[in-house]
Amino acid sequence: MEPFKPIDNMKLSFNHIKVWYTAGMGFFTDAYDLFIIGAILDVFNANHLPGFELTPLYTGLLASSAIFTAIFGQLIFGTLGDLIGRKTVYGVEASLLTAGAALSAISPNIIWLIIFRSIMGIGIGGDYPISATIMSEYANVKDRGKLVALVFANQGIGSVVAVAVGAISAFTLPPDLAWRVMAFIGAIPAATVIYLRRKVPETARYSALKGDKQGIQKSLEFISKSSENGFKDKNESGVEVVKDNVNNVANVKIVRPRITEFLSKYWLLLLGTAGTWFLVDIALYGTGIYSGPIVTSILGKPSSVGLEIVDAGIPFMVGFFGYFTAVALMDRLGRKPIQTLGFVMMALLYSVISLVLVTAGTKVTGFLIPATSAFALYVLSYFFIDFGPNTTTFVIPSEVYPTGYRTTGHGISAAAGKTGAAISTFYFGSLLSSIGIKGILELLAVLSVIGAVLTIIAIKEPKHRSLEEVSQDTVIVEQQAQNSE
Repeated sequence: MEPFKPIDNMKLSFNHIKVWYTAGMGFFTDAYDLFIIGAILDVFNANHLPGFELTPLYTGLLASSAIFTAIFGQLIFGTLGDLIGRKTVYGVEASLLTAGAALSAISPNIIWLIIFRSIMGIGIGGDYPISATIMSEYANVKDRGKLVALVFANQGIGSVVAVAVGAISAFTLPPDLAWRVMAFIGAIPAATVIYLRRKVPETARYSALKGDKQGIQKSLEFISKSSENGFKDKNESGVEVVKDNVNNVANVKIVRPRITEFLSKYWLLLLGTAGTWFLVDIALYGTGIYSGPIVTSILGKPSSVGLEIVDAGIPFMVGFFGYFTAVALMDRLGRKPIQTLGFVMMALLYSVISLVLVTAGTKVTGFLIPATSAFALYVLSYFFIDFGPNTTTFVIPSEVYPTGYRTTGHGISAAAGKTGAAISTFYFGSLLSSIGIKGILELLAVLSVIGAVLTIIAIKEPKHRSLEEVSQDTVIVEQQAQNSE
């Protein structure tokens, strides 16, 4: 059964692109912040600015405060998105994100900077389940993976812009102004979509969950604008009429299962989506925020903060191509193969790099291959992180859970990821001191193998299947109960 066939079979339209832009700008800021906070820490370490003197505690809190509060944002907004609607909360998270980033730039001291970054983190977290689900529920089946991945690929753009802003600011501005410019730029993209988010209608699927026929019609009219096939035909007299299958959509109702039923039916899937996201974010955020020290341990200490930011940004620029390779192949190869391949290649690359490192205690003293070759292998790991599980762990939860728990399932999975990110960010610095880069790479290789195994066991493939089919939603049409399983 295909209750939402008019949406599922639509050709790609301008409004799909509009939803992509509206949904994607928050992820620009998310990735921008992942790199830029490392650059800001470099500025603070090099210049000892009054009011922003770093201690190990402040360093850990600055690097991880937005990540910790993002966990709450993901859980809170994920729950609200299913209880009161995607549209009801859409735009609130972008407002928090924008305010937090902008206020960070005018922080009078390090305490206020931590507080404002915490506010930004709540907005970043809330953006995950709501934006992913809105894009997924508005997308057609053929392009759904591509469109949801494209929302997340704004992280790639954010990373590249962060490298450029960080380097230019460090090279051209006084330190006290440079870090403030770095912090403020992240607020701009999210600010441009607050109004647009408030204007996006509720999705047809959530309206069907609430039995809101008018809401279903508004959603269909919104997404059909600028579409070649649209939702209207002309009758024999040349008068436009709504297609019959569109009228049928208004009679669709989705049944929300009880929480106990949801947990008993989807627990393994939830373990898969949450567990794999937890594992990949340990690698992504630990190596991301501490990219500078890692790259320095391979290439040596550069002559300036600006050059250190550029060197640390090279892996992110390679990762940029990983995001868009995933976009191109998501609906061809499928989510599960891409995620498995990504984890396997991460494990392989981390293992090889650790094997070629020569260490004395925790200090890197040399390599069995040229240092530039070792660095190239490390940089390549970013391509496979972003091509593989960093993108697919975002896409899959927006498709595999039933409508009544879709933002909740995505929020729980994303919160698990950010928990891994928070743990990694908070302890990565001390691990560098205690076990060194070699030990960290060996640990990440083991975690990547676990991620590949968990993907194979617990994740199902949503490619080219309707949301109702893959999520096993219970759907009622014209008063007759049917199950789409």
